[in-house]
Amino acid sequence: MSTPNQSGWKPGSPVQDHNAMSGPDTVTGNRALMLEEPLIFEIGTTDTTGVDLPEPAGGANRLGGLDRSESIGLPGLSEPETVRHYTRLSRQNYAIDLGLFPLGSCTMKHNPRLNEKVARMPGFADVHPLQPVDTVKGGLEVINELANWLIDLTGMHGVAMSPKAGAHGELCGILCIRAALEARGDAREVILVPESAHGTNPATAAFAGYKIEDIPANSDGRVDLDALKSRLGPDVAGVMITNPSTLGLFERDLKAISDAVHEAGGFVYCDGANFNAIVGKVRPGDLGVDAMHINLHKTFSTPHGGGGPGSGPVVLSEALAPYGPLPYVVRGKDGEVHLVEEENADEFEHTKAFGRMTAFHGQMGMFTRALAYILSHGADGLRQVAEDAVLNANYILRSLEDVLDAPFGHSGPCMHEALFSDKGFAEDISTLDLAKALIDEGYHPMTMYFPLVVHGAMLVEPTETESKATLDQFITALRSVAERARAGDEALKTAPHYAPRRRLDETLAARKPILAWEEPNPPAGTPTMSEQGGR
Repeated sequence: MSTPNQSGWKPGSPVQDHNAMSGPDTVTGNRALMLEEPLIFEIGTTDTTGVDLPEPAGGANRLGGLDRSESIGLPGLSEPETVRHYTRLSRQNYAIDLGLFPLGSCTMKHNPRLNEKVARMPGFADVHPLQPVDTVKGGLEVINELANWLIDLTGMHGVAMSPKAGAHGELCGILCIRAALEARGDAREVILVPESAHGTNPATAAFAGYKIEDIPANSDGRVDLDALKSRLGPDVAGVMITNPSTLGLFERDLKAISDAVHEAGGFVYCDGANFNAIVGKVRPGDLGVDAMHINLHKTFSTPHGGGGPGSGPVVLSEALAPYGPLPYVVRGKDGEVHLVEEENADEFEHTKAFGRMTAFHGQMGMFTRALAYILSHGADGLRQVAEDAVLNANYILRSLEDVLDAPFGHSGPCMHEALFSDKGFAEDISTLDLAKALIDEGYHPMTMYFPLVVHGAMLVEPTETESKATLDQFITALRSVAERARAGDEALKTAPHYAPRRRLDETLAARKPILAWEEPNPPAGTPTMSEQGGR
């Protein structure tokens, strides 16, 4: 941990000539190259425009009475002002291209630029879902090859490519289970969900009409096999289990769980959000899994965040594959790949399909990026992805367990992520305080207060794409903040101190967001935006 990196910086040593914003305030509010940036409404005015145009000369008004009768209320800016505004705002965003993104259970790893180059190739970047199928045969080949890779990597029988993201994929898998049960006249109504599962699991099952029952964990943090077996019965449709789990642990009893569930007549859904930790090493199909979504935007390194884009194909066992949704791709007897969109389409019959998840087949940009990632790594490279991800997570866990409580550190090596708690912090210091102080150190905070079964949880996933030098620097920063939390440093309560904005009331911002600009001191009699309907 004390080896200098290539720049000569040694973890734990102060950065030379680092101002740390300890100097006097500036008139502009700027701090060197960290530029203060007001709202766009505060820069421009609504009575000017960035471009001067002459009044149109005559001519009949063709707007049919729909011409604007009052100001649109947008600020007028020149092109340089507009570009500078959004560029300055972009500098206040944290991104994987700036540094380590330690979000646990989210796999925010580097997106190779090769993926982007492939996704921007003509024929991929400009493909349209409504163009004739004969003009997108190359795209269908890509989807089919990716589908085959996903089936091989998971040891499953089929795959539905159309789900758009993880939760969408969960719904697809649960609907396949429901269709299979209905086909045999089995009206089961309960889905069992371990207490360490992703929050979307019970939400998805409830959305599909099932009742949810929790399954407790044993002392190691893994699913209590005896408790699960004792609950199985004719009313249990299946179990939704995350493996590796949100506690960063591999469920060693998954095969025994699957056997027990199958013997009781149910199905096993595996949340594949953490597949990055086992890709190329473990095939879920060999463990008895019936359905599992794969987040292409996590395991196969396509960009995600901010609501998308995402992609969540669902691999299916032989028992569930007949119930997978339309549309799907298949190679026909003619050697060509076909897009099947109807239940009875010539030689391709899929009469048991539960329906359709989305209007079109999937996310073409995600497919091309994921396949580029898989082919550039190969089988041996994908195995190394999992091995390095697990190695990095364990390096962080063991490097910090003397200053941060690791509630399941006794359960053996972790998988893709390291889990810590706030045990040992001074009485008035919280996980939130530590996270805000980490911002001062130049890092986006890790996932906080999740999983819920751990008090003051901090979930760190370094992924496989970070170097030892990068991890050493992060460990040094987190260790420093953790030591301050244990010592009760009151300065943590007001962190961050060096960010463009200080600590916000995040609860109020989420529950009562202000989404419209209000002029601070409008002229008397001027209606406010809210009075105008929040335009």
